[in-house]
Amino acid sequence: MLIALFSSIWSYREFVLGSVKREFQTRYRNSLLGAAWNVLNPLAMIVVYTVIFSQVMKARLPGVTNTFAYSIYLCAGSLTWGLFSEIVTRAQGVFIENANLLKKISFPRLCLPAIIICNAVLNFCIVFGLFSLFLILSGNFPGLPYLALLPVLVVMILFAIGLGITLGVLNVFFRDVGQFFGIFLQFWFWFTPIVYAANVVPERVRPLLQLNPMAGVVGACQTILVQGQWPQWSTLLPVTLLGVLLCLFGLNLFRNHAAEMVDEL
Repeated sequence: MLIALFSSIWSYREFVLGSVKREFQTRYRNSLLGAAWNVLNPLAMIVVYTVIFSQVMKARLPGVTNTFAYSIYLCAGSLTWGLFSEIVTRAQGVFIENANLLKKISFPRLCLPAIIICNAVLNFCIVFGLFSLFLILSGNFPGLPYLALLPVLVVMILFAIGLGITLGVLNVFFRDVGQFFGIFLQFWFWFTPIVYAANVVPERVRPLLQLNPMAGVVGACQTILVQGQWPQWSTLLPVTLLGVLLCLFGLNLFRNHAAEMVDEL
């Protein structure tokens, strides 16, 4: 089933890539600076985090003497969370937002989540490329462990799209799902060690962080970028298994209710 699924999406790759290109162009069509905003926005974020937290507030990570450590820690967590949030948020509303397209055109419906992933990864690569340039220029590039970011992000994308597709199908039949998840996502962000370090959390709360699948992913990225070390791969095993299960469950849910979804839309 999975082979047939990927084969059908691959056969419509021109539709997927064309949609990604069209969305990217549409986003900046009426803007004077155009796609330059894709560079200016993350550049501003990096400058603010670096200047405000490192130079003005003198924020430091516990046990780390590097001046830019907290800024890198914050950027690593924020960018990783931003990719996750964009994929899962857009995926949970993708079928509703493309209702007219689903009713009028015959194509593999799962091309829509593929478009979301491609768009999110494109935006992330632009932003993260600038962040990586900052790491090089500031002398904080992590070296060889930088390569470990790829499998870590693949695991996160797998988890995000599995969760997104599952929520997307449920959202068609129960519109409160999307509203509730938007609120839940805000709490989830603050329950993930992004703004604060995990070791400053009270001892009694730390076991709860281990139940947060995004804590392992964000922590792995922060370990790579802040400490220049390889992540503990065992911490990613739970989110990997959860991602696989959610993908299988979401695809099965979509396959069983595809016809009903069109009628509901």
